[in-house]
Amino acid sequence: MEGKRELGNHYEGVAARYLQSRGVSIIARNVYNRGGEIDLIGRDGDTLVFFEVRFRGAGSLTSPLDSITRSKTRTLVRAVSYYLHRHGLWNQPSRIDVVGIMPGTAKKYRVQWIKNAIQAE
Repeated sequence: MEGKRELGNHYEGVAARYLQSRGVSIIARNVYNRGGEIDLIGRDGDTLVFFEVRFRGAGSLTSPLDSITRSKTRTLVRAVSYYLHRHGLWNQPSRIDVVGIMPGTAKKYRVQWIKNAIQAE
């Protein structure tokens, strides 16, 4: 695979397929706004969910969740807030989840879905 963007698109696709297999309806990918980027947006039942997708290779010293810095958290919360404001969804139940992806065996991935992983400070 070429470049960071293509790699990101690949793993966001892996995450989207994983989430769909668990009943999440994906409604948007790669949403950019003034606040920043949101990897995936979906519905889990009645809840609007914003997903941060993180991949870590076999040699990584940190887990996908541990790779999210305070700065990334602030950027993501700002992007979600802007999205909710822009679309008039402040009263909509929502949360920010993280989907961590690591190499597995035989061309498969280990996927971990952490619900409500990021909260506004």
